[in-house]
Amino acid sequence: MARSRGRPRVYAAIAALGAAILLVPAAAAQSHPDLSSYRGFATWIDIFSPQAWSDPEGTIAAVAARGVRTVFLETGNYSQATDLVRPAGLGRLVEAAHAAGLKVVAWYLPSFVHPARDLRRALAAIRFRTPQGQRFDSFALDIEATSVKVVARRTARLLALSRSLRDVVGADYPLGAIIPSPRGMELRPSFWPGFPFKQLAALYDVFVPMAYYTYHVHGEPAVHDDVARAIALIREQTGDPDVPIHVIGGVADASRKGDVRGFLRAVADCRPLGFSLYDYFATKPGAWKLLMSPPQFDPGSCGGS
Repeated sequence: MARSRGRPRVYAAIAALGAAILLVPAAAAQSHPDLSSYRGFATWIDIFSPQAWSDPEGTIAAVAARGVRTVFLETGNYSQATDLVRPAGLGRLVEAAHAAGLKVVAWYLPSFVHPARDLRRALAAIRFRTPQGQRFDSFALDIEATSVKVVARRTARLLALSRSLRDVVGADYPLGAIIPSPRGMELRPSFWPGFPFKQLAALYDVFVPMAYYTYHVHGEPAVHDDVARAIALIREQTGDPDVPIHVIGGVADASRKGDVRGFLRAVADCRPLGFSLYDYFATKPGAWKLLMSPPQFDPGSCGGS
C-alpha cells in the first residue's frame, strides 16, 4: 500500500532523483561496462512511428528539448523482413542524437522461434555503423515474445541467445535486458513461469522492466505501489539490492496525470538507475510537463504490495 503523506511532503525529491540519479558524479559513470546510457530520463522510439523516420533530425531536436538523456531506438523485430529496419534512417537518428549529446540504445524483439535469425539480427544492431562510423551506445534485448509455447524451451533459447551475445560483445560492452513487468508476471504466473532473473543478471548489466502499470491500475497511490513492487521483485529475485534497473512506465497514451505522478514517486522512492515512459510519440503534453519538472519529495522505502 502507498504511504499517506501530507501534500507538502509527498513531493520532496526527484531533486534527489536529479542529484542521485540524473546528476551522478562523472567518476561513478565511468564503470566498466559503462551504464550511462541507462541513467536518468529516457524515451523510446519504435519502428511504427513513421514521423521519426521521415524527419530524424527534427525528431531528435524535439526529444533533446524535453531534457531527455537517452533514446531507446528499435532496430527491428522478428516479424520484419530485414535484419535492420530503415538503416539509413537509423544512421541519421543516431548521428543527430550524438550531435545533441544524447545516448542511443538499440533494441530488438526476438521470437525465439528461429534462434539463428534472432542472433543475427541482434548482432546486426550491435555492429551497425552510421555513415560517419558511429554506433549505438548499448544494445538491449526485448524479452517478451511467447511464440515458443513450451516455457522451458523458450527460457533455454533466451539464455542461449543471451550467452551468445555476451560471448560476442565481451565483458565490457553494456547489455540491457528488457523484461516483462515483474508485477505483471506475479499477477499472471502462467505468462512465464520460472522467469530466469538470476541467470539473466549474470549475462546482462541492467534490467529494463516494462512496468506498464496501465495494464493493472490507475491513480497515484496504486501506480506507485505497482511500479515499486516491480522494482522490488527484481531485487528480490536476483538477490541483489543494488542490481541496475532502468524502469519503463506507461503505456504513455493511457497514462493519466495522477498515474505519472505515482510513477515518479516510485522512481524517487526506489531509486533505479533511470526511468522512461513508453513511448515518445504517445506521451501527452501533461505527462511531459511532469517528467520535465518532476515533483520533489523525500525518498522513502521501496516496497509496494
